[in-house]
Amino acid sequence: MTLPLSSHGRDYADGADKASEGEAVGDFFYVLDEPARILFVDDDPILREFAQVNLASPQARIDLAVHGADALERLTEGYDIVLLDLEMPVLDGFDTLAAIRANPNTRDLAVIVQTGREDVEAIDRAFRLGATSFVTKPLNWRLLTYQILYVLRASRAERAVREPDRERAA
Repeated sequence: MTLPLSSHGRDYADGADKASEGEAVGDFFYVLDEPARILFVDDDPILREFAQVNLASPQARIDLAVHGADALERLTEGYDIVLLDLEMPVLDGFDTLAAIRANPNTRDLAVIVQTGREDVEAIDRAFRLGATSFVTKPLNWRLLTYQILYVLRASRAERAVREPDRERAA
């Protein structure tokens, strides 16, 4: 029996390609295998702990913020992506997202909204305010890591295209 090719054109039927990458079929591997600084913003201490355990890798650093105001203070540290809850005390995710997009230093920062809300109003409002992506709780941590990787790659590709344009305009 032959397994189909993966999305990267590798045939994993015998595990040879995986083994050549230092991983055997079925063994754990880190999805976030590119350098990344991630800020996870949520008022739930258990979710913050899960985020550190489930999203961290040798290449990815996960920092935590307890609400939007805390996140805005931390953003001066230079992050690649923010995972942002909507329902939080002090400063909610909607207002935090609006502040991120209003600041010239963070307006292009990738922001994945992660929330228990899945109503049309919350989804539409988040995207109108500039969310890059939207996921609902309960979080599937493995699936989320793939989504983070995709958003990071797209954000970096967009930045690579945008930067030369900004240099020419200056």
